[in-house]
Amino acid sequence: MTAFDTAGLQLDNQLCFKLYAASRAVIRAYKPMLDALGLTYPQYLAMLVLWEWQERAPEQPTLKALGQRLQLDSGTLTPLLKRLEQMGLVQRRRAQADEREVHLALSAAGVALQAQVTPLKAQLLCQFGDQDLLELQGLRRSLDRLLARLSG
Repeated sequence: MTAFDTAGLQLDNQLCFKLYAASRAVIRAYKPMLDALGLTYPQYLAMLVLWEWQERAPEQPTLKALGQRLQLDSGTLTPLLKRLEQMGLVQRRRAQADEREVHLALSAAGVALQAQVTPLKAQLLCQFGDQDLLELQGLRRSLDRLLARLSG
């Protein structure tokens, strides 16, 4: 093996590890806010999309559309949405024309929860300085490009 090969196999040189570790750190940072809301991180992501859909709903606000938006399969989303429904935040309805299609909507409690997120999210972002926020915006753009390359 050459020096390049061995350096290429070191954990600290793996982009995939850096992304994995960063993801775990972000989820840990969000945990106090999410605990206050009674949500897990995946539930929070689903709620973010459903709140977006309150503003600009897709033609069909379905389980399938949510899965595409979150890049998750229905086997992951179904129990997550079932729990959100049990919490009184989401309503699931089978389509009349095709019972395999599940339509999603926020309940009044789900809509109201959004107002609780804003101050908690602001508190979380206060941990970063303005310069760090600019750096994070650049990182988000870079990750968007990486995801587009890997997905397409």
